[in-house]
Amino acid sequence: MQTVKDPQTLTISEPDFGRNKKRIGILGGTFNPPHLGHLIIAEQVADQLGLERVLFMPDSKPPHVDHKESISPFEREQMVELSIAGNDLFQMEKCELERGGISYTYDSIKLLQKCHPEYELYFIIGGDMVAYLPKWHKIEQLIKMVHFVGVIREGYPQKSQYPIMWVDIPLINISSTLIRQKLSQHCSIKYLVPDAVEKYIYERGLYDV
Repeated sequence: MQTVKDPQTLTISEPDFGRNKKRIGILGGTFNPPHLGHLIIAEQVADQLGLERVLFMPDSKPPHVDHKESISPFEREQMVELSIAGNDLFQMEKCELERGGISYTYDSIKLLQKCHPEYELYFIIGGDMVAYLPKWHKIEQLIKMVHFVGVIREGYPQKSQYPIMWVDIPLINISSTLIRQKLSQHCSIKYLVPDAVEKYIYERGLYDV
């Protein structure tokens, strides 16, 4: 059983993909918009698993999304850049934005492995997403390429047919959907997103504010 730094963590043993490599986390998503929950997850996972860096990887066009609520990839990229500024642990990864089209994680990981063979990749997903892994594009190949890290969420079981490293972090009940709803109702989003992101949203008139 592999152990990680306190606080509460539960990990499931899995194959060792490579020794003496840089342990790099990847946090993918639409980031529509990015919020403090994303930053807390990235920081906590990196700390508990001893990652050297976390790459924030905005998608271009996710396989499943409500396109009516989606804004341009450029706007989302800018907000992620604003969110991670000032934290040397965080870095932007633009491969999905630059590739365009539907963003399949398998294609992105394959490219990252080719460009950075020195990386050992840890792909971070919410506990609510674990149940959807069987539907992911080329998941059987993907599980041999990355370590999946599941962030424990209340109400979702910590089980999967695939090897998952489970990490427990403080409960952060913030979502991009919640923020968009707040904006549509002209409610405050202060302390839900970084100040720079809040300013950007209002200055650009995003989400019809």
